[in-house]
Amino acid sequence: MREKFDIIVACDLNRGIGKNGTLPWRLSKDLKYFRDLTSATPVPEVLNAVIMGRKTWESIPPAHRPLKGRINIVLSHHADYPMPEGHFVATSFDQALEMLIPAPVDRVFVIGGAEIYSQAMQHPGCGLLYLTEVRAAFDCDTFLPEYKQTFQLLSCSEVETESNVDFCFKVYQYNFPEYLLAE
Repeated sequence: MREKFDIIVACDLNRGIGKNGTLPWRLSKDLKYFRDLTSATPVPEVLNAVIMGRKTWESIPPAHRPLKGRINIVLSHHADYPMPEGHFVATSFDQALEMLIPAPVDRVFVIGGAEIYSQAMQHPGCGLLYLTEVRAAFDCDTFLPEYKQTFQLLSCSEVETESNVDFCFKVYQYNFPEYLLAE
């Protein structure tokens, strides 16, 4: 059985997630939520893993990559893409998941970008979608695929405001379409 994973993303009201390789907003509470959720494990000897595309990796400021306290796996068409020691490159989404099977990993999170989210949202290993809903429309050039057809809302936090931007934290459960299991 392949490793189960969750998705974490922030998007605006139009499902926008980025512009020119950066976040169109700066919400420190969302960044803290992301860090805390993707880092927390029941015991210090076990890490979580984050899977991301090459463009997402390169959008992280060099001083902050690899993301500390997590195993970083970057998806790239180039198997020889350079990664720091203890972090990995995979040439497919399934390969990334298979790399983690023998590892002492608590949870696996898919953290972007759009192409990787699309693959994750069609995968039977998908579990939860942690979505920060930014309640405004921003000028974006990258978008989260449609998710409301295959995810069921489990919870929603109170609306918070930071830098004159309203947002809330939602958690959705993935409902893998049964007709895809037959393929």
